Amino acid sequence: MITPAPSPAKTVAIKPVTVPTGDRAVPLQVKVTAPAEGRGLPVIVFSHGNAWSMDGYEPLVDRWAAAGFVVVQPTHLDSRRNAIGFDDPRFGAIWRVRIDDLHAVLDHLDAVLAEAGDLIDRADRTGVALVGHSWGAQTVGTLLGARVFDAQGTAGEDFSHGGAKAGVLIAATGTGDSLTPFAVGHLPFMRPDYSTMTTPALVIAGDKDQSKMSTRGPDWFLDAFDLSPAPKRLLVVPGGEHTLGGIAGEAVSETTDTDADRVALVADAVTAYLLDALGRDPDAWSRFRADTEAVEKASFQHKD
Repeated sequence: MITPAPSPAKTVAIKPVTVPTGDRAVPLQVKVTAPAEGRGLPVIVFSHGNAWSMDGYEPLVDRWAAAGFVVVQPTHLDSRRNAIGFDDPRFGAIWRVRIDDLHAVLDHLDAVLAEAGDLIDRADRTGVALVGHSWGAQTVGTLLGARVFDAQGTAGEDFSHGGAKAGVLIAATGTGDSLTPFAVGHLPFMRPDYSTMTTPALVIAGDKDQSKMSTRGPDWFLDAFDLSPAPKRLLVVPGGEHTLGGIAGEAVSETTDTDADRVALVADAVTAYLLDALGRDPDAWSRFRADTEAVEKASFQHKD
């Protein structure tokens, strides 16, 4: 069980921590955010959306750390700080590098925590979850068992990782049968096969999220739930667009639906789900759902 930190909880952040990798264009670095006190802390490895970095998503990360999680944030190769655009010859393989990044973090988690002060002694490495937003959600999905269809509709390699006990997909890419011409030309890997995503997961989507990558409407972001096997949970956030109120940061340019309450809803949903899924508090999700539905903030579905 988690030993609660004092209230209000103090958090600490350590960066950069370099993770060993193979042949990567630039070193893989992560930021680690955690409660200043407490032991037996579960771990979230978070995969950012396109162009972001380990320095984004503080509205989520700080709230998770205050709730008792250690959060590890890698900077993927597509981060804007690496200046690898769509026309760069390396871009076509970045989706694979992202997957390798998460594998590297999970495989070297002890070393990462050891470099981040006393977290090697305070974190529970048996309670690890993956969380991702947008492109990061598709990346996380592959480690939970999803595969990627090629142009002929054949499912590709299995990238699943047993180190992840549960996951959360926030605004995850839908199936690839409705990609726009731009997406087909630049992001052909956006063709997930969720039928093999067997790891327990929560899917979060906004009911106003209209992607420029798909000709479908907001229902595109429900595919990760609709097409994957149980056990799964779904949270649909009313009024939520792609950044769901501003989860990547306060007043960032990508946010078109600024709403601090919406951000808190997403953060607290992840906390409640993972406390349940990782066996820390088996009633956390049911309490969160009941409290949320009582004020009509969101809608829920589940598959067991």
